[in-house]
Amino acid sequence: MPLIVSLDLLTKAAWGLKALVYICVMQVDQSLVTHLAHLSRLNVAPEKMDQLVSDMQDLVGFVEKLNELDTTGTAPLMHMGNTFNVLRSDVIEGSISREDALQNAPDQNGTFITVPKVIQK
Repeated sequence: MPLIVSLDLLTKAAWGLKALVYICVMQVDQSLVTHLAHLSRLNVAPEKMDQLVSDMQDLVGFVEKLNELDTTGTAPLMHMGNTFNVLRSDVIEGSISREDALQNAPDQNGTFITVPKVIQK
């Protein structure tokens, strides 16, 4: 069975205390998968339950394999690359005048473009 290791972030050296490590055994069985399916509002067919339990055990095993890596001194990633959003800054620019807009309208009353009524009360 894989072990799950987590750090208590409130006990880092910045708080003057040693970091605590909690170790618990992660057991993926049919009752856990049934509970997760209920919380997720999923209907799992009984004939597919064994395969789902096996798949979830494989996932937990994969994460445990990742926990074996030494990541001391490695900064956590926020994004997978160095890309950033390249939106332009907002610039106030002029637009067409009311007279120019009304010239292109099929029907207008001098101030607004008029359209057929589509909402009945």
